[in-house]
Amino acid sequence: MQLADFDYLLPAERIAQTPIEPRDAARLLVDRGSASPQHRHVSDLLEILEPGDLLVVNDTKVLPARLRLRRLTGGAAEVLLLEALDPQRRTWEAMVRPARKLHVGEQLVDESGVAVVEIGGRSAAGDTLLVSVLGEDDPLDTLVRLGEMPLPPYITAGLTDPERYQTVYAAEPGSAAAPTAGLHLTPTLLDALFAHGVDLARVELVVGLDTFKPISVDDPKQHVIHSERYRVSEATMERCREARRVVAVGTTSVRALESAATLGELQGRTRLFIHRGYDWKVVDLMLTNFHLPKTTLLLMIDSFIGARWRTLYETAIAQEYRFLSFGDAMLLDRRAL
Repeated sequence: MQLADFDYLLPAERIAQTPIEPRDAARLLVDRGSASPQHRHVSDLLEILEPGDLLVVNDTKVLPARLRLRRLTGGAAEVLLLEALDPQRRTWEAMVRPARKLHVGEQLVDESGVAVVEIGGRSAAGDTLLVSVLGEDDPLDTLVRLGEMPLPPYITAGLTDPERYQTVYAAEPGSAAAPTAGLHLTPTLLDALFAHGVDLARVELVVGLDTFKPISVDDPKQHVIHSERYRVSEATMERCREARRVVAVGTTSVRALESAATLGELQGRTRLFIHRGYDWKVVDLMLTNFHLPKTTLLLMIDSFIGARWRTLYETAIAQEYRFLSFGDAMLLDRRAL
């Protein structure tokens, strides 16, 4: 297995810059194994899924975690808070720019000159920093007041409605990126699926940017993946065991479920890196967006359906599907031949 196995040409015009309306109008490429894929829409899940299926979603909520600040010297600085490391949410792991110019103890201020963040040392991961959120306000209130939604760098258009980077079932604030496959689901569609006999279960996986970070080593198995916090209830695992099929919405739901099954722990931190040779234990179908080349997400897709992912991606590009976070989706079937 080489990194080149997970590369493909993604034309810039295929990268979606804005979310589609309504959410479930997104196109859906339905994997049928050796047969030609079907071209549907997310709203057609009502016709595709069957009574007894279990839809599993990641209900983490995205924080407005990007802070545009400045140094006391006047230079611009940007802080992207990745994960709170204490219950009071004062200390965070963060990506900071310009990281090489900032020193430990330096404070970054807002437009009014009020200190917002203090720079600490390197995190355990080594490629991020520890920062402290200052002031008497609750740090989450500070983020609501000053922060921006942490859209990926390939999205250059402004986001007029921040709720379009949240799922409709988002609950506990914590993530630095959205579980984007879930952005396609609407309350109306979920209600209709439930009436059709498709049940819904929730998991939580706090999404960090490493999930989407390109792999930089020739042997993908040598890539060091950051840990992410997850939680799966015993009731959800039991419903997975009883379900006709487990349909995971997004790679983060997949990672939470498979981590619980593989590690034997219903909550904690996971470094589970799913690639070729992984022994799948829970998930049967996966609803997922199209991913960047050379990422751990693409390795997961390859593990799930094998080399036919490349044909699906080629079809999607030829048929002008929209890619990445605000793009269209696929429904993948692990057991399709």
